[in-house]
Amino acid sequence: MTKITGIETIRTRVDGTWLFVKVLTDQPGLYGIGSASDHYRCKVIQTAIETVTPLLIGRDVSRIEDIWQSIHTSGYWRNDSVVNTVQAGIDMALWDIKGKEAGMPVYQLLGGATRSAVAAYAHASGDTLGELEDDVRRYWEEGYTVIRCQLGPYGGGGFLDRAEARGPKNHWPQERAFDDDAYLENVPAMFAHLRDKLGFGPKLTHDVHEHLAPHNAVQLAKLLEPYRLFFLEDLLSPEQVSWYRLVRQQCTTPQAMGELFINPHEYLPLITERLIDFVRVRISKGGGITNCRKIATLCEWFGVQTAWQEGGDNDPVNQMAAIHVDLASSSFGIQEENHFKPEEYDLFPGHAVLEGGYLYHNEQPGLGIDIDIEKAKALLDPERAAKSYYMAEDRRRDGQIVRP
Repeated sequence: MTKITGIETIRTRVDGTWLFVKVLTDQPGLYGIGSASDHYRCKVIQTAIETVTPLLIGRDVSRIEDIWQSIHTSGYWRNDSVVNTVQAGIDMALWDIKGKEAGMPVYQLLGGATRSAVAAYAHASGDTLGELEDDVRRYWEEGYTVIRCQLGPYGGGGFLDRAEARGPKNHWPQERAFDDDAYLENVPAMFAHLRDKLGFGPKLTHDVHEHLAPHNAVQLAKLLEPYRLFFLEDLLSPEQVSWYRLVRQQCTTPQAMGELFINPHEYLPLITERLIDFVRVRISKGGGITNCRKIATLCEWFGVQTAWQEGGDNDPVNQMAAIHVDLASSSFGIQEENHFKPEEYDLFPGHAVLEGGYLYHNEQPGLGIDIDIEKAKALLDPERAAKSYYMAEDRRRDGQIVRP
């Protein structure tokens, strides 16, 4: 019986927003790694892992489900982003160990491959329609079949300059204001332009990032129906998901939702009532491989697909964990792309390879990815890592915050 002897945390990236777990065992040279990254609360996650470590010392590494449940209830309150991330990092590391002991990749332990590679979608953007069109063409020529389209930043097309916003005379300092009506005008016009220039060959998506009031969100979904999106992402905030029932009644625009979900009560109704088409929980925020493979199985029974959330703040270890779930899942739909810098890839022997719109894994035992601790330490900038990071704030003309 292999036992846990310790858990180490490794903080890296230049700004210190990546955090990795290394679960040590009593078998010489046998360890597992997992992702516990959180761009905004990295130090909090690190402390939480140190807090839970004494609970796990001496545990049998093979009891992955039992350890998951133990961490889940260890602090009494549960289903929050911190505990989920702690669970996920340790859970990935335990699956990594199990695969190494079995001499098999994790996806083989999950039932084996259901596909040869993992399709990914690209992130195209531009400050003008011409720039966006050129970026979509670039990704299409690289081999991507699914391409996300954004006019500038999140909320792009909906921002008014301060001079045009007609805000109150005592408005708070802000250079721009988000306006629902401007967004409802410009985003459908964006897709009209792209379809006119590119046709229906490329499969297109768009991320609303929850900026709209719920009734306007329903209207946007209806307005975009003629452009046959692959999906419309984060149309509503987690607090307003009941509006998806009305969206379903009004149009057939496919819906993708979930990158902010941390509680089963958020995604269970959407899946079981077939109110969304893609679930987008991040593997590390959904509790790791153990819980997310359960979500994937639930999706299979209700005709919903997975599109695990990655994004620019994610890391190669979480990406690899998602790939293993994708490979073994019949409910797989698409995977979000990541582009990492060469010096970041250099930390991770065995990292996934992104080429021509597909993510390619390796056949090494476990997750198939490792971390070079010395290079990880060298990459970290202590001054930047000491800073706190916050989600950017968009506001309406009167100063009210728009949900990110």
